[in-house]
Amino acid sequence: MDLATLWFWIVAFLFVGYFVLDGFDFGVGMSLPFLGKDDVSRRQIINTIGPIWDLNETWVIVAGAVLFASFPEWYASLFSGFYLPLLVILLALILRGVSFEYRHQREDAAWKARFDRMIVIGSAVPAFLWGVAFGNIVQGVALDADHIHIGGVFALLNPYALVVGFTTLSVFFLHGVLFLALKTDGQVHEDARRLARIAAAPTILVAAGTVVWTVGLAAGREAPLLWLVASAGALAAVSLISAVLFSLRGRDGRAFAAGATTVLFAVAMLFAALFPLVLPSTIDPANSLTIANASSTPYTLQIMSWTALVALPLVLAYQSWTYWIFRKRVTRTSIEAAPAHA
Repeated sequence: MDLATLWFWIVAFLFVGYFVLDGFDFGVGMSLPFLGKDDVSRRQIINTIGPIWDLNETWVIVAGAVLFASFPEWYASLFSGFYLPLLVILLALILRGVSFEYRHQREDAAWKARFDRMIVIGSAVPAFLWGVAFGNIVQGVALDADHIHIGGVFALLNPYALVVGFTTLSVFFLHGVLFLALKTDGQVHEDARRLARIAAAPTILVAAGTVVWTVGLAAGREAPLLWLVASAGALAAVSLISAVLFSLRGRDGRAFAAGATTVLFAVAMLFAALFPLVLPSTIDPANSLTIANASSTPYTLQIMSWTALVALPLVLAYQSWTYWIFRKRVTRTSIEAAPAHA
């Protein structure tokens, strides 16, 4: 495996980490109207991700930086052609982060309600648009000979991309609900289990559509890793069904782990369907960006490899330590006993 191919899979790994971790953050935010029956329960919900949401978001910053350094042509084409949706994602993430910090600054109920709505919007919009973006990356866009997207922003709202968008939206929602069932007690805990049962059927349905469609796309372009696309899609489906079954049996930890595994295999399926391309052209296959023609120089990739060899284990160790420190459930009594601004 050459360095360019290695860094393609490192980019995939970083997006797997981002969608697994920030995915349940999005789901927690989207569940607020369904599970937050009063201010105490809403604080309980928000506090489950309070110590970790910003740490989870650093994965996308690292992924973007690595994409820029290792595949500058890919980065340039994505951020020019996908400028508007990526800008909306960024604004939504800012909106959500501001809401987490400012919600508790006043005791006024209307003030808190406004920021609660912003948390929901700031969670749902990225959850949907990330799926739309990756759907277009896998399917391909109208790239000309200069690798510029000339299809316009509305061309990105095509059927396959929208189906992938609704899949990420629903899977992240279920992922977050399973996280809340694991991390809370009392009414929120029970309501989260019930909500997981309600969300299960539509999530499985739309996810199955994405798996079948993606395998079909990969088969149509004779992807060299078609076996991996099909295998990862099947494992994602099995993991998703397992997550629901574990939740029904009250195995919250296993349900959440299975939900995380679902996201892992789903993202792996998308990258396997893309390989060895990084951005296919729907105008002319000769215009497509590939791992070979979009990557940086071997010397750049070599320096990055040595840096990653040192830095990545430290990042993983720090994140693991953080999750271990904040591993306990957020109980209703602890929220009631804490000051209202906590």
